[in-house]
Amino acid sequence: MKTQPEIKSLSSKQINWDLVAAILCLFAIPIHFILRWAGAAEVITNIPLFLAIAISGIPVFLPIARKAFAGDFGSDLLGVVAFVTGALLGEYLAAVLIILMLSGGQVLESYAVRKASSVLRTLAERMPSTAHRRKGDKLDEINLNEIAIGDEVVIFPHEVAPVDGVVIDGNGSMDESYLTGEPYFVSKAPGVAVLSGSINGEVALTIRAEKLPTDSRYAQIMAVMQDAEQKRPTARRLGDQIGAIFTPVALVFGLAAWFFSGDSMRFLAVLVVATPCPLLIAIPVTIISAISLRSLTKQAL
Repeated sequence: MKTQPEIKSLSSKQINWDLVAAILCLFAIPIHFILRWAGAAEVITNIPLFLAIAISGIPVFLPIARKAFAGDFGSDLLGVVAFVTGALLGEYLAAVLIILMLSGGQVLESYAVRKASSVLRTLAERMPSTAHRRKGDKLDEINLNEIAIGDEVVIFPHEVAPVDGVVIDGNGSMDESYLTGEPYFVSKAPGVAVLSGSINGEVALTIRAEKLPTDSRYAQIMAVMQDAEQKRPTARRLGDQIGAIFTPVALVFGLAAWFFSGDSMRFLAVLVVATPCPLLIAIPVTIISAISLRSLTKQAL
């Protein structure tokens, strides 16, 4: 049985660039307005925006552009088009705001993934790799994958139950909060079920294994957590599906506005208004909220 999950995470280099981009934009925008308020020339007031665009633009938008060339037209592609258009038309403030929106959303999502990974790692580290099997008067320490259904397993005080079973000897209590979210100890006596992953109290208990370690409650939780951590969340998939439809529609309306008005700024205006800022920010915020809610129930479920 695997006790350590293979946890995939985002590239730390990409995460750092997203964070750098967001911080640069947060500094550049107020400095731009301060310089304007002080009456500086337009070239001077735009210097902070130039720096933010030059340093942050390519690292933030290059991965999105690569996805677009691969045929993945997600909800953030419209932001890339709006950014490029704003930079080309001299609307640098709009371009920086779009960088801030996208990089901020990516930082939040990266944080959510890392938090989920840390919870998964904590769960994995709690599971023992060995167990104490009793045969008659003999007590052997064996690997977890050697446990068979019907084996008598001794759980010493403060140890973690290695397998699902039923108590056959001993009276005590166990902490099941990591599994159920209930913040109290559960009494254990002969005939009472024990869940793998539970923490034993002050009294040694002997249980009869009812399931293999790979089929236990703890293994099922780990499998669900790994699957959820490695797959893209439903909200993100839904956001990309919406973006795949909404992006070309917005581009058509923007081009139509430019064609009929003869003013390229109309094209930019449509793109900026159509860029799905709430959707891009809401998805990572939703992920973080869901993880935080689970953390309130002892980080497990």
